[in-house]
Amino acid sequence: MDFKEKIATLLKKYTNLEKDEILNLIEIPNSEMGDFAFPCFKLAKTLKKAPPMIANEIAEKIEKPDFIEKIEVVNAYINFYINKAIYIESILNQVLDKKEDFGNSSIGNNKTIVIDYSSPNIAKPFHIGHLRSTVIGNSLYKIYKKLGYNVVGVNHLGDWGTQFGKLIVAYKNWGNKELVEKDDIKELSKIYVKFHEEAEKNPALEDEARLWLVKMQERDKEALELWKWFCEISMKEFERVYKMLNISFDSYAGESFYNDKMQAVVDELFEKDILVESQGAKIVDLEEYNMPPCLILRSDGGTLYPTRDISAAFYRKKEYNFEKCLYITALDQNLHFAQWFKVIELMGYDWAKDLVHIPFGLVSLNDGKLSTRKGHVVLMEDILNSAIEKTKNIIEEKNPNLENKEEVAKQVGIGAVIFNDLFNSRVKNVVFDLERMLNFQGETGPYVQYTHTRACSILEKENFTLDMLEDIDFSLICDEYSFELVKLISLYPEKIIDASIKYEPYIITRHLVNICQAFNKFYDENNIKNSDTNLKKARLAIVYATKNIIANALYLLGIDAPEKM
Repeated sequence: MDFKEKIATLLKKYTNLEKDEILNLIEIPNSEMGDFAFPCFKLAKTLKKAPPMIANEIAEKIEKPDFIEKIEVVNAYINFYINKAIYIESILNQVLDKKEDFGNSSIGNNKTIVIDYSSPNIAKPFHIGHLRSTVIGNSLYKIYKKLGYNVVGVNHLGDWGTQFGKLIVAYKNWGNKELVEKDDIKELSKIYVKFHEEAEKNPALEDEARLWLVKMQERDKEALELWKWFCEISMKEFERVYKMLNISFDSYAGESFYNDKMQAVVDELFEKDILVESQGAKIVDLEEYNMPPCLILRSDGGTLYPTRDISAAFYRKKEYNFEKCLYITALDQNLHFAQWFKVIELMGYDWAKDLVHIPFGLVSLNDGKLSTRKGHVVLMEDILNSAIEKTKNIIEEKNPNLENKEEVAKQVGIGAVIFNDLFNSRVKNVVFDLERMLNFQGETGPYVQYTHTRACSILEKENFTLDMLEDIDFSLICDEYSFELVKLISLYPEKIIDASIKYEPYIITRHLVNICQAFNKFYDENNIKNSDTNLKKARLAIVYATKNIIANALYLLGIDAPEKM
């Protein structure tokens, strides 16, 4: 039973509003004000009466159905109190019946969403600055899958561009093959930093780097061999990190994949008279839209990020016929995306509106912003290993006899890092603090995972079996703690949809913390062990349902749910 929908159907009889309008207006108030509330402000204009008067008149007319315990009017609000036994039975039966499928939806059926995320630059270290795009994208991928969409995860690797010209110059000047083979990405990063230090003293190095990029574009053998070698070295490191995070992609088509697809885009821009020349470069003038020009070709004929991004968008539309194509990158790239989205719109393609930039704030260390050029980075692999090691120490201290300590340390340590990133709205900046995120108290990943293990432990101690879920007397669990927990569980499917609409995994993360807090209160206030048989069965049904929801939500965040900690 969808109680919100039932109340909307009920109210439709007494208002001039459509059911969907009523559904959008219904609120979830503080528990002391009821379970659902309908504000009457919108009716004041058409009925020409004060909202409190309208609320009273409607409330007096409503024939109260059995699923509503009472109706009260507070100012302009009609507050509905649900019959607890009917509500708890309805929600728990859904969760117990659907198990891990609770929250699944068909709203995405026959629709494809492409998500462009992670996308590190080849020949640069995978550092904590790459974490945000990677985990936000992975979570959105799982959320859209849950809602029935066909999802295509694209790792648009930065495997082309001026940085390769710079790296080739750096390697030829200061590189050593044996050192690169020994220290791989760390040595490449070291000489890349060296290039920028030297280029400040000798700007001619920048010109030399651009010439090497042109050589790459002209298929020069030496340039391409070095480029391919740098790519292979980088991918080994990337794959190690992705394996630790348990993240995979459907496509690794990076920037180089579009090299033979850009000319068609440039030709079309010329044909449609959109390209203009400016100081030898080819641009799209966007002054009319209060934006700087979008550079398509440099004066030396080299392509730029917009050229490749536009070509990639055309390819993806043709290949996947997406409903939406999402780009998860830092907030400071807002202008870049706005510019080339506008170029596609000016080319006459209405699907430009389906291209969505999903920005996020920066991740930083306690002592400031990251910079690959300055060498001020912390490798993602080192961070994850450190989180695992610290978790291992905590386990040795608190539960040294735990089975599979190594595996649990990975699940908790890495889970803590991901959870911390997804706990706040993505546009907020994140300061990386490993000590805080590994805390087992408060709003952290370990706290949520521990709550899951606590539920598992309760079920194990009570020898729980699925047979116990039959013939439950739900009227026995109408106390406030059980009811509040079930109410939060009932909102879970709605939170998944909300997260998908707003591109915000944190909506699920925050709701999950609320569920865990409510569960721990429920457990502290309700004695399961010494309950009589029927009451114990009913309470264990809540424990089992909560365990499933926590594991389900953690999965959507890209985090494991250990059964013991």
